[in-house]
Amino acid sequence: MKITIKEVADKKSLKTFIYLPEKIHQNHPNWVHPIYLDEFEFFNPQKNKAFGYCDTVMILAYNDEEVRGRAMGIINHKYNDKHNEKHVRFAYIETWDEPEIFHALIEFIGEWGKEKGMEKLVGPLAFTDKDPQGFLIEGFDKPMVIATNCNFPFMVNLTEKEGFTKKVDLMVYHIEIPEQEPPVYQKIYERFQNQKHNLKFLEFTSRKQVKPYIYPTLHLANLTFTEIYGFWPFEEKEMKDFANRYLYLINPRFIKLVVTEENEVIAFVIGMSNLGEGIQKARGRMLPFGFIHLLRAGKRSKQLNLLLGAIHPDYQGKGLDVIMGIKMFDSARKLGKTHIDSHLELEYNHKVRAEMERVGGKVYKKFRIYQKDL
Repeated sequence: MKITIKEVADKKSLKTFIYLPEKIHQNHPNWVHPIYLDEFEFFNPQKNKAFGYCDTVMILAYNDEEVRGRAMGIINHKYNDKHNEKHVRFAYIETWDEPEIFHALIEFIGEWGKEKGMEKLVGPLAFTDKDPQGFLIEGFDKPMVIATNCNFPFMVNLTEKEGFTKKVDLMVYHIEIPEQEPPVYQKIYERFQNQKHNLKFLEFTSRKQVKPYIYPTLHLANLTFTEIYGFWPFEEKEMKDFANRYLYLINPRFIKLVVTEENEVIAFVIGMSNLGEGIQKARGRMLPFGFIHLLRAGKRSKQLNLLLGAIHPDYQGKGLDVIMGIKMFDSARKLGKTHIDSHLELEYNHKVRAEMERVGGKVYKKFRIYQKDL
């Protein structure tokens, strides 16, 4: 076996990089294709602003002339400087169960990072926490959702055989939507309703109504996510890109905001129908008719996926999370949803995890970010 590593350097090799996972996962029932229109923009340095403040390398591994794996190396200099770290990240790594290929990819990224003065290799972790992160280590039989990794169990084995150890785990909760709110929620809601305050709840029926609140909402995320591992604040251009990537997939009825009298956003939660089945049927291709599968999946799916949520520090502990939860449950019931996927929650985010468990949430998937000294 002659293994060769080649950097992605042109449109042809980029196309190979983007479509390779489709071959690896062709018999993987839970794997969900990426939306390829988004992928070509995401991996384009001219379109994705994150390339501007990160060093990157994208590589393909060949066994003789056959492509057998891919990976990306990323150094987020801004994050490293702020946290006094010298970390290179590996991300978007995909192989068959072939230790030699996996080793060659990891070795290349590690050496690339060492040449740039890095001391530790961590991953899977891309530009920020808003990208798919961590390998799935529990819940392999559960359906995957958008913006999360879906890997075979052998990827965990390959990683640990390379000497990687746990950096941090991320939990995903399964929450049954109750027919009516739990008594504790009802009491908090009634108490809030009887208080004097200057807050207003906003709900939406169209994306046009949502657009004026996109930047204020993501600015609030910047303010509140500072302690989350891997988080880096949205820049203005990234806010636009993030909105363009997800807003057309989201039913605006699953966007809940709380604003002050001055229309300042001080709390929000965003969810979306689980579109996995539709994306699978479309094979990630939205044109010419793939989007029809997404529309149908959004209406048929019984699962609601949470994407983002935050409360301004000055308003935490005042029951806004409960109020937004009641509003989200209500919309979910009306639109035929029966359960919720919480998305990724850091294992040490005890406040959010306690809230998930207060409404009966159970951990049903777990992801792990690994680390290794170079």
